[in-house]
Amino acid sequence: MSTVAEAAPDRLSPRYRPSQRVLHWLMAVVIISALAIGLYCSYLEQGTALRRALLDVHKSLGMTALVLIAIRLPLRLSFGEPANRQPFGAFVHYAARCTHILLYVLMILMPIAGYITSAAGGHDLPWFGLFQWPDILPLDRPLEQAAARIHEYGAYCLYAILSLHVLAALWHHFFRRDDVLKRML
Repeated sequence: MSTVAEAAPDRLSPRYRPSQRVLHWLMAVVIISALAIGLYCSYLEQGTALRRALLDVHKSLGMTALVLIAIRLPLRLSFGEPANRQPFGAFVHYAARCTHILLYVLMILMPIAGYITSAAGGHDLPWFGLFQWPDILPLDRPLEQAAARIHEYGAYCLYAILSLHVLAALWHHFFRRDDVLKRML
């Protein structure tokens, strides 16, 4: 349920709406956790109980991220972003826009590629042990391998883009001393 403050747009407010801020930070925790677990699992021996259990959590986090992005993206498109109090140069504006677009693409691509990898490979699709996501794909080893490759290289891209995003927010906060980071806090 939306509050009155949430429903009435205020372009003079330097902050994102509460729903946007909550989704941003919730997704940050989910995505960073999924990335850390996925990276750790890549160093574990295949077939071990620990690796299987962690991959189940990784898959659950990935599907959670997909559900959250399905909520977040329409909010972002309908609410937009608050106006900046300080204008940015063309390069900073373009770099921020490109980084955000790439982040959204990867937030959609990664869980879908992970789902396809599991479903086409005949693997479980759990959600925190509460239920299994429906497996709507037939067994297809070439599709599984292609999706796994996309998921792997997408993870490298996500590490890089996410790092740029965090570094840019810190740069804005500590060096430019503007309100970019404060808008999301």
